[in-house]
Amino acid sequence: MSILKVAIQKSGRLSEKSLSLIREAGINTSNGQRKLVSRSSNFPLEVLYLRDDDIPQYVTDKVADIGIVGENVVKEKRADVKIVKRLGFSKCRLSLAVPKSIDYHGVKFFNGKRIATSYPNILSDFLSSHNVDAEIHEISGSVEIAPGIGLAEGIFDIVSSGSTLISNGLKEVEVALNSEAVLIADPSLDNNKKEILDDLIFRINSVQAAGNNKYILLNAPNENLEKIISIIPGMKSPTVMPLAEEGWSSVHSVLSENQFWDVIDKLKELGAQGILVIPIEKMII
Repeated sequence: MSILKVAIQKSGRLSEKSLSLIREAGINTSNGQRKLVSRSSNFPLEVLYLRDDDIPQYVTDKVADIGIVGENVVKEKRADVKIVKRLGFSKCRLSLAVPKSIDYHGVKFFNGKRIATSYPNILSDFLSSHNVDAEIHEISGSVEIAPGIGLAEGIFDIVSSGSTLISNGLKEVEVALNSEAVLIADPSLDNNKKEILDDLIFRINSVQAAGNNKYILLNAPNENLEKIISIIPGMKSPTVMPLAEEGWSSVHSVLSENQFWDVIDKLKELGAQGILVIPIEKMII
């Protein structure tokens, strides 16, 4: 029987979210005593716990079949892998930053300047696309201190909240890449492993769809029933059942998280009462 080998980060927030996603997809894994390999008891999946920087290469070398890693790492390593699913967590961006005192007017500022980074390949591609000739200084860790110690006029690094830049007297001036966790795969997987991967992606899609939607129940006056149904059409159409009180119906539907507050206000205006909103654990579309 084929086993699909997935590489994930061995520790940190990306590891925790990756394992949580796997669990929510109904796949049991155990990493007792911090083992480097664990096998699922109810799905043909084996988990390899690795450094995130090594994951693309392990997939390229076919040691792992798939991996969960930041898109920024995939781009930097220029690995021969295929991104098969964007996962929507661990979002960040790779940006150029300069000291706050700099009067910045565009990317041409970096012509002839020195830039410190841990991502020389992504930076090189970005500069080339803008016809900028800069000197790239590759360093690992503490990139943000480079301007302050005279090593570089700017930096290129991961930005999440921007607080690290602010605390080091820097400002973000150009975004080169928006990154998130992605599921990567060996492009040459055999048919058996492709079927397992398709099953895994199906489960992940169900988990993500559930997370982006809510189940809504409400009591609606019959005179406004058609208008209420038009606001919450659901996956196909809402479930409508008459209440014991004449002139009222119970409406059950699915509502996107992004529409939630706007729709709730409209429903109240149309006389909806007893509105209940319930999380969805899984959603098969």
